[in-house]
Amino acid sequence: MKKLIATLVLGLGLSLQGAQANEGGIHWDTFPADKLQDMASLQNGAKLFVNYCLNCHGASMMRYSTLRQLSLTDEQIKGNLMFTTEKIGDVMKVSLDPHQAKEFFGAAPPDLTVIARSRADGAKGSGADYLYTYLRTFYRDPTKATGWNNLAFPSVAMPHALWELQGERTAVFAEEEDPHEHGKTVEVFKSFQQTKPGLLNERQYDEAVADLVAYLQWMGEPAQARRYQLGVIVLLFLSVLTFCAWRLNAAYWKDIK
Repeated sequence: MKKLIATLVLGLGLSLQGAQANEGGIHWDTFPADKLQDMASLQNGAKLFVNYCLNCHGASMMRYSTLRQLSLTDEQIKGNLMFTTEKIGDVMKVSLDPHQAKEFFGAAPPDLTVIARSRADGAKGSGADYLYTYLRTFYRDPTKATGWNNLAFPSVAMPHALWELQGERTAVFAEEEDPHEHGKTVEVFKSFQQTKPGLLNERQYDEAVADLVAYLQWMGEPAQARRYQLGVIVLLFLSVLTFCAWRLNAAYWKDIK
């Protein structure tokens, strides 16, 4: 219970930190929500998560056995997705030592179990929109300790985990007059320039990121799809019950004037 409370408090703190870092930042792109209904996308997202995220980030409230809900067998889960444990009932533990992580990044990487839900911003979009934008706006910046920067989260401590897939890019900025203060200039982002190709082209990389974000969104609430289905069933039942009650009431009062 204490571990759960600590995780939630940490998630809240990181959410507030992210909100402050993104205040006045770029517009969030819209995450393709149809990915949440695509089982192949969710399975690919799970594969990307364990290969590129689970090295540093954990998912302490998610068990490998829950991946059965993605139409994966125990053999597929053990053979392709389990690298930090041998028991399918274990949680997705991080392989990086927290003390080493603090030395490398200045702070231990956050748990990602509910990251998609914690990053939502009513003014800018959902947590999935934020993650979809964040993972697609990394660029090379030699002034930063990690050599990377991000448009959605400027001066982020996290390096670009998916750089092998996307390749390396630089950001092009231009000096423009500050619309809020006369005589002052601000740097405005214009475009990215690809300096090294990745394993995927731009369209393929966007698709891969969408799959990963879909999995992160699903991981925050695996029962969401089932909850929606039950909601529809309940509404249909109540509609039928209402109709029956209406006709019963009409039959009861038909001879009374």
